[in-house]
Amino acid sequence: MKKRPLILITNDDGIHAPGIEKLWDTLHDGSIADLIIIAPATERSGTGVSITWDRPILIQKIEWRHNTPAWAIDGTPADCVKMGMRLLLNIKPDFIFSGINAGSNAGRNVLHSGTLGAVIEGVLRGIPGIALSCESEAHPNFELAEKYIPDIVHYLIAHPLPSGCLLNINFPNVPQEKVKGFRMTKQGKGRWAEDPFLHIDTEHGPSYWLGGKPEEITEEEESDITLLHQGYVTAVPLDVHDLTHSKELKARSQNFHTFFSKHSS
Repeated sequence: MKKRPLILITNDDGIHAPGIEKLWDTLHDGSIADLIIIAPATERSGTGVSITWDRPILIQKIEWRHNTPAWAIDGTPADCVKMGMRLLLNIKPDFIFSGINAGSNAGRNVLHSGTLGAVIEGVLRGIPGIALSCESEAHPNFELAEKYIPDIVHYLIAHPLPSGCLLNINFPNVPQEKVKGFRMTKQGKGRWAEDPFLHIDTEHGPSYWLGGKPEEITEEEESDITLLHQGYVTAVPLDVHDLTHSKELKARSQNFHTFFSKHSS
């Protein structure tokens, strides 16, 4: 890629969140890419790859520093990518960068994460993408992430991702001098388990917030969750090109057809 890449920036914490400001600062100050911002108007964490069908979607042009084109979408992160590609942009971005998220997206959290949802939506459209998250939600170490993001862009340019693949990158909650290094690794199994708590609604009666807490689970030594806790920046390549379980398809195809041929006759 000889030209300066065009990066679409988005997130799930909302267009006014500190993390997206930090991401823009890093990429703009490094002068390594042309930037466009399309992000949710408000926080849409936990929305995964969901899209908005039940109401119209409002699109608002936002003033951003240095005349960076920016829009706020009152929908999900996936909506942002969809509306951006069909209505707002006349050119296909080279990359989608989503974040910087306040809170880890390691382990099985990728299935719920709006940060990942935007990247997945882009990958399905042939746009390589990166999800960027800080381990701590309460005190995200954006400065640590900022230090390494330019190198991540250079790596992607030098080593393009294959079709259908995205990188899920998480930054540990440690000072820069205690970062042990970068590790490309496998996805962990941990997730945010439900932890409902009562919400008193005087008009409609008792209701509950879903709530959440880290699930206690034994992780493999080479999982992103384990390495993140040890002080490594983790990168997990995720494949969303083909969700077919090929081994099971091959193993079950014949007996599945045989079983239903007998039972449907």
